[in-house]
Amino acid sequence: MVNAWERFHHATLELVRSAPIKQRLISAYRRHLSDVQPEQLPGEARESFSRMQRSLSGVPPLRGEDAVAASVRKMSNQDADECAALIVEIFGSMSRANAAVLRPTAVPLKARRTSEERPGDEDAGEVAIPQWLAKA
Repeated sequence: MVNAWERFHHATLELVRSAPIKQRLISAYRRHLSDVQPEQLPGEARESFSRMQRSLSGVPPLRGEDAVAASVRKMSNQDADECAALIVEIFGSMSRANAAVLRPTAVPLKARRTSEERPGDEDAGEVAIPQWLAKA
């Protein structure tokens, strides 16, 4: 199962292709984002995601097209750029949220002399840091 972060990652990659912006936007949404549910996203990204979905589905389709194609067809190039930028912003927000969750907490290291410098000093609670590194 592909998670929401991966879907936005792939959609972002789709947006950097060389096709016209409207084609890239339709492709990114159809291929990667159409099945994403708001509850799969971090809270701070949900409003932006809802705004993006509304802008990509607000126009009734003509015969032979879907709401995404109709909505993007009615957009100016600037509107399409802004919608694409919103997708990238959501991806960035999700990436920052993932990084914060995955970031290990820092454990301060306490410099001490190595066993060659102070024989018999084997404190198990400290990590030996070479003197040349401790001075840095």
